[in-house]
Amino acid sequence: MSGARQPRRRPEPGTRFVLQGIELGYQVPLGLFPQVSSVMWYVSTRGMAPRVDFEGALFSGYAPDGGLYMPEELPQLDRETLRQWSTLSYPDLVKELCALFIGPQLISRDDLTGLIDRAFSRFRHKEVVHLSRLRNGLNVLELWHGVTYAFKDLSLGCTAQFLQRFLEKRKQRVTVVVGTSGDTGSAAIESVHGAKNVDIIVLLPKGHCTRIQELQMTTVLRENVHVFGGKLEGNSDELDEPIKAVFADVAFVKKHNLMSLNSINWSRVLVQMAHHFFAYFRCAPSLDTDPLPAVEVVVPTGAAGNLAVASLLMGTKDGLGEIMKAS
Repeated sequence: MSGARQPRRRPEPGTRFVLQGIELGYQVPLGLFPQVSSVMWYVSTRGMAPRVDFEGALFSGYAPDGGLYMPEELPQLDRETLRQWSTLSYPDLVKELCALFIGPQLISRDDLTGLIDRAFSRFRHKEVVHLSRLRNGLNVLELWHGVTYAFKDLSLGCTAQFLQRFLEKRKQRVTVVVGTSGDTGSAAIESVHGAKNVDIIVLLPKGHCTRIQELQMTTVLRENVHVFGGKLEGNSDELDEPIKAVFADVAFVKKHNLMSLNSINWSRVLVQMAHHFFAYFRCAPSLDTDPLPAVEVVVPTGAAGNLAVASLLMGTKDGLGEIMKAS
């Protein structure tokens, strides 16, 4: 029938890369973004909250209407931009992406460079992120070279730098509330411990963190770090419910200057875009074909942050191919 949607076909075998594990498989043709205005605005996924700039999205947990902040428009990347980006190091690629989504009105390019360089200054690998090439077209993107060995060191390190930059300007102090099953808590603590204008409260469920990650969190002796664990019943999803209830109370959040560094924070999603671009540029055989070559991706996802990133990068209506959830 004319106009009927055709069933999606399973992606053809091709170059593959794995981001630390297996949970989600999809094919990435890397579409182009729509045009963006001079100021990057963010709107709630529920459409009932005022739009905000990057600073406003950063300091929000949920939007006042209970939604999540996402870009109102997305920057357009032409083929020449992609070619230029394909030669960049991982840190320089993060700088280009963040410049697009933050804007020079909020953070100048020079200041942004300094913040991101500081965020990655303690990574153990000189490339920060490294692509290992294995057999049969399989590649592994190594995202574990940060201080806590979690891939979240990448996005949380940058997010914490942005946060402290704006707090210094505001002359304000915030309390970060984080629920974790391991990765987020330890990486979040590492990113802000000792910060003079940030307190962090971390909740971890009893028996649902690895021993080493529990120790990474509970042995930090800093005045601004407050970890509650070992007695909280339930898993991390159940632990999210009281945290959601706290952020649903807009007046309470405002009174106590609360915010989140969980993956509901747009800045976390933004930095993760670089993982996909970097791996694509290293794996794609050429950027001179039309359409761009596809790359099969296998990526773990908990709160679907990486899935959200992948969706943003598709650009085309049917560009995702087939999603196979393996959790």
